[in-house]
Amino acid sequence: MELHGISLPLGATTEELKRIAAKKAHLELSKVRTFRILKESVDARKRGEIRKVYSVEIDEKIVEKKSLEVPCVGERAYRPVVVGFGPAGMLSAYVLARAGMKPIVLERGLPIERRAEKVSALWERGVLDENANAEYGEGGAGAFSDGKLNSGIKDKELVSFVLSTFVECGAPEEILYQNKPHVGTDRLRKMVRTLREKVVALGGEVVFSAQVTDIEPRNGVLRVTADKEYLTDALVLAIGHSARDTYRMLLDRGFSMESKPFAVGVRLEQPQEEIDFAMYGVRRDPLLPAADYKVVEHTKAGGVYSFCMCPGGYVVCASSEQGGVLTNGMSYHARDGKNANAALLVGVDQTDFGEGVLAGVEYQREIERAAFRAGGGEFRAPCQRVGDFLRGRVGSIDGGVEPTYKPGVTATDLGAVLPERIGAALKLGITAFDKKIHGFIRENDLLTGAETRSSSPVRVLRGENYRSLSHPMVYPCGEGCGYAGGIMSAAVDGVRVALAIIGDNR
Repeated sequence: MELHGISLPLGATTEELKRIAAKKAHLELSKVRTFRILKESVDARKRGEIRKVYSVEIDEKIVEKKSLEVPCVGERAYRPVVVGFGPAGMLSAYVLARAGMKPIVLERGLPIERRAEKVSALWERGVLDENANAEYGEGGAGAFSDGKLNSGIKDKELVSFVLSTFVECGAPEEILYQNKPHVGTDRLRKMVRTLREKVVALGGEVVFSAQVTDIEPRNGVLRVTADKEYLTDALVLAIGHSARDTYRMLLDRGFSMESKPFAVGVRLEQPQEEIDFAMYGVRRDPLLPAADYKVVEHTKAGGVYSFCMCPGGYVVCASSEQGGVLTNGMSYHARDGKNANAALLVGVDQTDFGEGVLAGVEYQREIERAAFRAGGGEFRAPCQRVGDFLRGRVGSIDGGVEPTYKPGVTATDLGAVLPERIGAALKLGITAFDKKIHGFIRENDLLTGAETRSSSPVRVLRGENYRSLSHPMVYPCGEGCGYAGGIMSAAVDGVRVALAIIGDNR
């Protein structure tokens, strides 16, 4: 049976939880054979009386967890091809491999071990590899993030399958029940390598440094050009939201596509202990996770909201093009960094960036280039104290919050980097957020720019059967094609697309 709402003080052990659950279920503790935590969350509504709240499954018999059934299809005349090995591509390839279809994965970047070296070169020395960075390579953009896995997906079976797969590959077991699960970039990198090994062990193949430069229907199959030519009749397009050159190729090849709304803004960086105090009323209690937050405000200049909040994390350079600065947030599993950071974003649409499928891409690029110029080159980022941003002056960034962004930051006026409406909305939003959460914003908190790729600016259109509207042998998938917004939703979409291909071939 399932029990919900069991509230315990901080520091309570699993054995104490089990004993209380058995009592509530009217079971003898010695006879309990199944005990699982289904959900764990923090109740911080009363300062000074913070508790943890649990949902559990408990029974006197052994209750097996249901696992996703993947039918066996076996080898066919053509092996499926998966383009991209981020969350969507990884899970799609894994499910196809479990079905015996021996997928071929084409990834433009490098394996995670070598990719990490390239990312380090960018952060430490300002040297960018345009095909191996925090956007491109094994694990996708999520490999250099906080590794958040929370989503609003209602399909419990698919979510459970993805989480269980991640745990099997080395993710911490608590992601199975935490209210806001996260893996952390350190555990993510190990996890994606293990998942790749599983795909290969099941007969799949992962080819790195294999950027797809052409997709052309020919004689009833697709000709896919990358490191060499591949023929397939089922292609999973899991390209990620930064594959701008691939978007152009798809448009030139006549794919049905459209621009879509997205959001742009900056990274807010603050001392983690101040966020803990604002949310919990205490500073860095070892029994509590580093506090996070989520804020939203509708202003006369547009909606403003926080995104990808990274407790105890770092602001990082996620640039993938020369001459452009792009920020993102990252945390390790322990979330023990001195600072917290989050994107503060403003929604944009065609009224901002104009008509045309790739107009949003150019809008992103213009902001990133403005940030590069303001930073002074070498991928240094423009940075400004909150108080100075609100007053429209450059000011100094010394003596307050220590910036974590590498290769380094330059004090500047972010209002001159961002489009006018975006800057105006951020100023109104920041002021409103501080009124909603007392002590949330301080004058010396830092803003670093630019944050432009929270989601894809393009959607590759598909039907209810997951097939491209214009190229029916192609299955647009994941965040890059406009069907997901984070690691979990992208991974689940990858599973759904793989199951659709399996169903089409049974």
